[in-house]
Amino acid sequence: MKILPALLLLLCCCPLFAQEHVADTTVVFKKRVLETIEVDLLSSYYKQEGVHSAVGGGLGTEKLTDFAADIIVAVPLNDDDVLTFDAGFSAYTSASSSNINPFFTDGTYSNTNNTGASRRYAAGAANRDSDDDDDDYENPAATPAPYGSPWIQSTGASRKDVLTTLSVVYSHSSDDRNTIWNTNVSGSNEYDYQSFGFGAGLARLFNEKNTEISLKASAYLDKWKPIYPTELHEYAQNGFNFLTRGYFNGVTIYDQNGVESSNYLPSAFKEFSNKKRNSYSVSFGFTQILTKKLQLSLFLDVLYQEGLLSTPYHRMYFADKANYYIGQARYIPVYNTADNKGIFRLADDVERLPDTRYKLPIGARLNYYLNDFMVLRTYYRYYTDDWGLQSHTASIEVPVKLGGGFSIMPMYRFYTQVAAKYFAKQDMHYSFEKYYTSDYDLSSFDSHQYGMGASYTDIMQGFRILSMGLKTIDFRYNHYQRSDSLEADIFSLGIKFAH
Repeated sequence: MKILPALLLLLCCCPLFAQEHVADTTVVFKKRVLETIEVDLLSSYYKQEGVHSAVGGGLGTEKLTDFAADIIVAVPLNDDDVLTFDAGFSAYTSASSSNINPFFTDGTYSNTNNTGASRRYAAGAANRDSDDDDDDYENPAATPAPYGSPWIQSTGASRKDVLTTLSVVYSHSSDDRNTIWNTNVSGSNEYDYQSFGFGAGLARLFNEKNTEISLKASAYLDKWKPIYPTELHEYAQNGFNFLTRGYFNGVTIYDQNGVESSNYLPSAFKEFSNKKRNSYSVSFGFTQILTKKLQLSLFLDVLYQEGLLSTPYHRMYFADKANYYIGQARYIPVYNTADNKGIFRLADDVERLPDTRYKLPIGARLNYYLNDFMVLRTYYRYYTDDWGLQSHTASIEVPVKLGGGFSIMPMYRFYTQVAAKYFAKQDMHYSFEKYYTSDYDLSSFDSHQYGMGASYTDIMQGFRILSMGLKTIDFRYNHYQRSDSLEADIFSLGIKFAH
């Protein structure tokens, strides 16, 4: 079967390389897998708004921004071997994460989980006027009590972090280019989480390179440095006397009626003993060029996770436990709305999820070459796991060539999900349950993503920087909407150079 080179470029998921034979056992010409060094510069900006913060027990601002950048360098070692380096970072600022410790005073935030670090703010309750207005905060002689709100972003250390990543991939292609194998190793680090991964893959082409079968296995050995909500951290450090020691010494706690109380006791909380999270996966792939215009790809992944699969700083509030607060009692009646400017509810526990999880995604891609200017790319995936979560994903993208090396790429993606069996909204779990979460990422929802991309290909590589010729520039914008009110905008830019 003869396939147009342009069709291969647009439709094939993996590059296929040709080889000329005089006889079955004699190679007279072998095209290099990679002709020159290639450098990819990738960056993205992500901005999110929402009202179901998992740090706030399923309630509060989810405002988040993230800027990420990667540099990928592919180096041909010889005709058959390529070594690829991928280094990057992701720097985010999260209103939700900032509220691991939401308490601040007089405009001065004190986000630290160290016992006693905020004691200098604790004596304010006794010094405040009975009218409970804000003029105390203008009086330097008064020491105001700590307060916070799930709807207000704190500015302590936990509001931002930087994830750094590095991976190295070595790949080898056989002389006939019908067998490709690779190995990889990777690592990443952020303040409370470290990851080390490794894997290997094998791909085999048949039927004059019209059929491809692939197999890949990988493992990630991760470790948490657990960070807990301030009130639970203090309880773990000081035991039953935590209200008279450390952070809470002298701090006024209110019940649901705004009455001072000393009955708050998060007895369900205990620190996690297992701080590891390991993930293992095996992926199967099948790609078939059906006709000159149609290509089909199928994939199946089997994934297994074990260890600490809960997030240690996701608060939980139980239906069978009384409510207790720190802050300005007048905001208790409007706690669940953005009108709450000054009170935060103390947690009963953090989320608890099983220490194992099996995942099974199954999917397909179907690409159709409409004409020399347009390709139809479709995608579908079904996902299920033993936590009861099920989802369907479908997307369509239509790259259109405009001429002169320019293309545009409109796209749409639909996603629907059935909640995990351990999810319930705030105040709908009970303390006697074994597993519970109010993280809306595990809830039932639908989402829509709309986007547009534009790319430019410099076929002659006439534009050069430091002896590197420009190959492609790719820009994309996507808007994401979720039925639980989460919305996001994603901007991405990719530039490829060749030496």
